[in-house]
Amino acid sequence: MYNRFYFFIPMVCVIVAGCAQQAPKPPVAVIAPKPTIMEPFRFHKLIEVSPGDDFDVVSWGRGSKDAGAYAILHSDSADIKYTTTTGDLEGSIIDVYNSDMNLDGNTEILIQAKAKDTSNYAIIYAYEFTNGKADKLDFPKLTKSQRKGYRGEDNFYIREGKLIREFPIYKGSGKDAPSTGAKRQLEYGLSRNEFTVKQLSKDSVDVTPKPATANSAPKKQEEKPTIKKSEKKSSSKSGKKKKHKRHRND
Repeated sequence: MYNRFYFFIPMVCVIVAGCAQQAPKPPVAVIAPKPTIMEPFRFHKLIEVSPGDDFDVVSWGRGSKDAGAYAILHSDSADIKYTTTTGDLEGSIIDVYNSDMNLDGNTEILIQAKAKDTSNYAIIYAYEFTNGKADKLDFPKLTKSQRKGYRGEDNFYIREGKLIREFPIYKGSGKDAPSTGAKRQLEYGLSRNEFTVKQLSKDSVDVTPKPATANSAPKKQEEKPTIKKSEKKSSSKSGKKKKHKRHRND
């Protein structure tokens, strides 16, 4: 009996070792490659507003990278409606955003493009879709005060249904203009199909020196009173008269 027991021990070890070797390895996550966009298309982004309500934004063009065209392909599979909105594109598309800034239930599609023009780095192509119809909205340009110190590098994002725009501020103009370290932040809303703009940040492009405090202000030297020659003569005469008077009393 003992011999049989010792005979089964090696058999069990061999079976356990075989099972350990045949244990399946954990699956390795496979990252799907990013789909390439074939010519003449340059950009594509899908905006899913709700189930069955999708917007595909694409850009295309041959022969030039500084100009082209864009298209907003609206798919309303619930009502079986498919519409296309196109426009001329300056520069290249950076990103696309969707929002409902005026809270009327209509989707707004905002296309951010970057131009090479030194006076207008960021361009926004905006549309509001109402019952499948696209209404183009005029995005306001920067005012003189908002443009002061502007050199591009815009960052757009949606926050609480509003379009936020922020960019660094430079002192002076030209490629060698130093940065002030401050940022200007603007908030865009929509009222009656017109954009509203509100500056959220308090910034300055002018570097102003700090006001001097009482401790840091230089102390003024005390000026000694000056005595005129006429005053010196009169004081010397009065001194002589007094001395002569005391001599008589003696």
